Order: sequence, then structure tokens, then C-alpha cells
Amino acid sequence: MDALVTTRWLAERLGRRDVRVVDGTWHMPQLRRDARAEFAGAHIPGAVFFDIDEIADTASPLPHMLPSARVFAARVGALGIGTRDRVVVYDTRGVVSAARVWWTFRAFGHDAVAVLDGGLPKWRAERRAVESGAPTPRPRTFAARRRAGLVRTLAQMRKNLTTRREQVLDARSHGRFVGTEPEPRPGLRPGHVPGSLNLPYDQLFRPDGTLQPVDELRAAFAKAGIDPARPVATTCGSGVTASVLALGLHLVGAPRVAVYDGSWTEWGGRADTPVET
Repeated sequence: MDALVTTRWLAERLGRRDVRVVDGTWHMPQLRRDARAEFAGAHIPGAVFFDIDEIADTASPLPHMLPSARVFAARVGALGIGTRDRVVVYDTRGVVSAARVWWTFRAFGHDAVAVLDGGLPKWRAERRAVESGAPTPRPRTFAARRRAGLVRTLAQMRKNLTTRREQVLDARSHGRFVGTEPEPRPGLRPGHVPGSLNLPYDQLFRPDGTLQPVDELRAAFAKAGIDPARPVATTCGSGVTASVLALGLHLVGAPRVAVYDGSWTEWGGRADTPVET
């Protein structure tokens, strides 16, 4: 299954037994938007809502860290998604938090997952059908196994400061990367992981919110100083937009890409991690 599908592709397959549509919309807390309520107001027919903050390690002080495989399997199964299903994820911005859900499914061993290019805005711009309400899906069995190679921890990021085995690419804005813009979360130091490179995630989009074609994505990574043939760890504020970079790298054929789950909320929130500006 391709990692990116078009609205036409989904419209032609909507309603098939093995295709499950997931709304993975998430908003920064300070926006005071209720993604679940927005989903109830309008969503792609047959979709279920994937709450990034609830299908997570809720005991962690960090936001939406990955849960255990057992918790993920139970929560996804409760959404009516089975192990053999093809999952299509979208969000209400285009391709942002949907990429985090895409990466999460892959991190738990499910490769039959794709992001809807352009998301709900493109779907609605094309006057395609939406429905309202809160669905009650029939639970299904979902098997999950954590794929550690797609996830980076604080300890691994620390070790990489010495080994430099992986390139580190930060999805935050240039101002946040160099410390001239304030962090949206209080208590975080300005700057970035030493030695990391910067490619703001929104540079991967066309004006209509769809992703750039592969040759343009490849050029953007090259301009940022990234060699896709070498291992890459992506990071951002809390692991959401880092997943947009991971998706882009996947689309250009990068074979070894991981997301630093804790991202800057973890690294920049500690006193014992080195920082560059």
C-alpha cells in the first residue's frame, strides 16, 4: 500500500470491508479547539476518530508519547480496525497530525497505512460527502508489535551526539530552531539538539495543503543538508510534525528513518541536555 493516497483513490474504495478511514486531527492546546467535537460535526463517511492524546502513554508527563503495544492494539481494535485492514488517515489541516498517526501505526508493525493527501480540506473542496455524529464501530482484533527501529528515545539521541551515526532533522520553524521565536509550551529552553539540521515541515507542502511531488521533496531535503541514503532521526516540538518529515523521507525512498518521540518537549525541557542556538 502506498504511503500517500489521493482523494479519488479513497472515494473509489470508500465502504470496502478492508478499508478503514481514520480522522487523526490534533490541535495545539493553546488553540482551544476540540478535534473530537469537530469530527462529530463533519467527517468522511465511515471514519473513526483517533485521539493522539488518549491512544498514548497517559502516565508520561510528556504529551502523546507512544503507548505499549498492548494498549495500542486494544484501543485500535475498539475503533473497529483489524490486523488485515488497510488504514487511511486524514486530518483537518491537510497533512499534519495524520502523519503522526501514520507513523504510529507503522511503529506498531502495521504497514498497510496511508495518509490522505490534502486531508479533509481537499475532500470538502471537491464537494465529496461528509457525515456527522459519533460512530459506534464494532470491535475487531488488532495485533501490534513495537518496531523499535522507527522510534528514538532520549538515551539514543544522547548517544548520537557522540556517534553521529544518524542525521537529526528538526521540523520546527527556523525561529524556534535558532531560539529567536518563543516555544509554544512553557518551560522549554530555546534552541536545538547540537548538530541537528532544520527543515520546517510546512516547506513540504503545496499551497493547497497537499505534499510536494517527490522530486521537490528530494530537493528540499538536499537543501537542508540531508542525505536520504544515510540514517535520519526527525524531531519537532512533540513528535507530530517530525512525522511529516518522516513521511516525506519515506516517500523519497529513505530506508532508515526514525522519529524522536519526546522531541523538543523532552530535550528542551530538561536541564541536563546540551542545546545549540
